Amino acid sequence: MKEFKLDNEPKIRTGFSVPENYFENFSAKLLQELPKEEPRVISLYQKRKKILFAVAAVLVLALSLPIYNSFFTTTQEPDSTSMENYLAYQPNITQYDLISELEADDLVSLNETSSADKTVIEEHLLKGGNVEQLILE
Repeated sequence: MKEFKLDNEPKIRTGFSVPENYFENFSAKLLQELPKEEPRVISLYQKRKKILFAVAAVLVLALSLPIYNSFFTTTQEPDSTSMENYLAYQPNITQYDLISELEADDLVSLNETSSADKTVIEEHLLKGGNVEQLILE
């Protein structure tokens, strides 16, 4: 094999060349091409201000919606007939459950309103004629 010597062989040119004084004049040329007007400075405080206003608006809205709903929603209370029907036809509610929920004031008011004499009740039962059936119920 033949010896290879780098110094004796002709060198290949790369094809890339740099103009004379390119790197010395580069900074001056770049400064000439930049725009001369100052860029507009945007304050971070103004961005924060917008964000704070948005957060405050959301908080005011979130806190005022329940108040608005409480003023403008009306709940209709069920009448006594529908309550009586509901309690009468519920199989899992016994009379003992209902009695246990009554307070002392309720019991006193029940006694005052149902002040029928025993004689009136006996007369009604005797006229009805079906006393044994009522007792069995």
